[in-house]
Amino acid sequence: MAKLLQVDFEFSGPFGKELSSALAGLAESINNEPGMIWKIWTESENDQLGGGIYLFEDQASAQTYLDMHTARLQQMGINKVRGKIFDINQPLTSINEGPVNQ
Repeated sequence: MAKLLQVDFEFSGPFGKELSSALAGLAESINNEPGMIWKIWTESENDQLGGGIYLFEDQASAQTYLDMHTARLQQMGINKVRGKIFDINQPLTSINEGPVNQ
């Protein structure tokens, strides 16, 4: 059963186009992560936050990615990473046309 992963962390930038340019290669590599279906990149310059919403095929894939991503962010000096894995209520999500068909 598909799982949604929500991650956020304190981030001082860059944001917007500058972030897009800097991390395009990383974004492309995330497509190759086992079990990853899609990612929505999130950012808030006002709140100094970065993160993402991910859809994974299963719990194990989501947890493996969260562990790896947390370690990667910590190597970049980001120590407080918040990650949560959620079940998806498919009937309600379908009513609101959520991009989840799992």
